[in-house]
Amino acid sequence: MTTPPTDDRSDLDLLRAHVDGDADAFGVLFARHRDRLWAVALRTMGNPEDAADGLQDGMIAAFRRAGSFRGDAAVTTWLHRVVVNACLDRLRAAKIRRFDALPDDVEDRGTVVATAVHDDEPDAAAEDAERRRRVLAALATLPAEQRAALVLVDMEGYPVAEVAEMLGCAEGTVKSRCSRGRTKLAALLADLHQPDGDPPHGNPPPDGPVQPTVRPRGPPVS
Repeated sequence: MTTPPTDDRSDLDLLRAHVDGDADAFGVLFARHRDRLWAVALRTMGNPEDAADGLQDGMIAAFRRAGSFRGDAAVTTWLHRVVVNACLDRLRAAKIRRFDALPDDVEDRGTVVATAVHDDEPDAAAEDAERRRRVLAALATLPAEQRAALVLVDMEGYPVAEVAEMLGCAEGTVKSRCSRGRTKLAALLADLHQPDGDPPHGNPPPDGPVQPTVRPRGPPVS
């Protein structure tokens, strides 16, 4: 992972400096938030190639439209909104529904597919890999808007109000998208929540948050 350049300026100061002609300010700002923006793009797009394109589209748009930033939200919220919208534009245009294998430079976190180190337990490692694949594939079946809401709220941990800012919609819309997405994922992944040997009893609760699956260590380095 690339270490972000050291710069004591705030995000807002960096964005303003970029608008004023500082050739390095936007690069420092992007490096500061690079990993999290990449994580959102990867989970939203579903594969590293399209995620890289979506992130690039978003950063180009942010670079060019920095002067239009009104300051009514945090700079990081604005950056996420630009990247997510760029990814959603690509999904809508291409109707992407595939979910290719993720690169090797990712690690698991969360409880649904959290994996311990199984260097000496190949069977357990294989089971963890299959569980991860199931969760990611299920996520890819959701409509783009539902997927984006779940990624931001449940996986990245942003408050609903901030996600509403990012997606340009009402808080109730974010909650509704998350609820519908969780219901669909719960049906697809019900067996992942059952201990071995215990048959499922009824439908799993639809409104619990989807746990994070993977946290990319960073976008591909060109």
